[in-house]
Amino acid sequence: MANRPGQKIKMTSIDELLCVPSTEGTTDIEVEAIYPFENHPFKVLDDEKMDELVESIKANGILTPVIVRPDDEGTYEMISGHRRLHAAKRAGLHKVPAIIKEVTDDEATIMMVDANVQREEILPSEKAFAYKMRYDAMKRQAGRPSKNNSSQVGRNFQTDVVLAQQVGESRNQVHRFMKLTDLIPELLEMVDVKKIPLMTAVEIANLSKRVQQWTYEYIKENGVIKWEMVTAFRREVDKENVTQHELITFYNSLKPVPSSKKKITLSERKLNQYFPGTMSVKDRENLIYELLAKWKEEQAFEEDEE
Repeated sequence: MANRPGQKIKMTSIDELLCVPSTEGTTDIEVEAIYPFENHPFKVLDDEKMDELVESIKANGILTPVIVRPDDEGTYEMISGHRRLHAAKRAGLHKVPAIIKEVTDDEATIMMVDANVQREEILPSEKAFAYKMRYDAMKRQAGRPSKNNSSQVGRNFQTDVVLAQQVGESRNQVHRFMKLTDLIPELLEMVDVKKIPLMTAVEIANLSKRVQQWTYEYIKENGVIKWEMVTAFRREVDKENVTQHELITFYNSLKPVPSSKKKITLSERKLNQYFPGTMSVKDRENLIYELLAKWKEEQAFEEDEE
């Protein structure tokens, strides 16, 4: 049965991807001989889940081997298992079980992303760089198009489409996340902590690094920026020659005016002094508005007289 557009597709597990059981060909490797994958996009945090993993390793050891690839120096680059390796170090282990794979740079990149992108909680910045790395690797693997095909992944199944299907996102959403890699780190951090919505961040990513820095400072000062403000700036302002003062002035001109939260309460007891008891609430309200309108007219007349 064909998958519906946008339907979450079950990705191949890392064991299925490597075509080996999780314990086959396992070798114990010194933890100090393993280094992180170059530009690894997924954060390894000492949070509560890491504490739980450390305790589990202390009690049961590492149940699923890490996956590494050898280099020419006798050491190993991690492909899958950065969190397990960090937890093993915290648990005091000197060796970890590992599966050694001889793979190319692009194969390793795809394996690394696939092993991590299935996690339940992934930050936008992690998705951004993971999708970009996998996309670039897939493009390189596709190679030069043949005479009969615009792409080796198929005319109707280009790299971004295939990637979108594999990660369970729409094609446009994949491109939005990859665009985040153009943000300066300070703004990307704001996306991760949900201070800037994704669509707004994508718009900001189209600006130069200089203007991004000013935009970051504006957000810090004002607390928020709207998507409409950035799109209007991109459409109406000379971005090449704009100054920081001009940017601030433009953003301020579009900043939403906060509605007043002050509430005026009229005491019914006091109002009863001015209205007959038989008068309905609606009639009282209408009369108040009429009197206010008359007062406003008188105020305007007095100002004209002056």
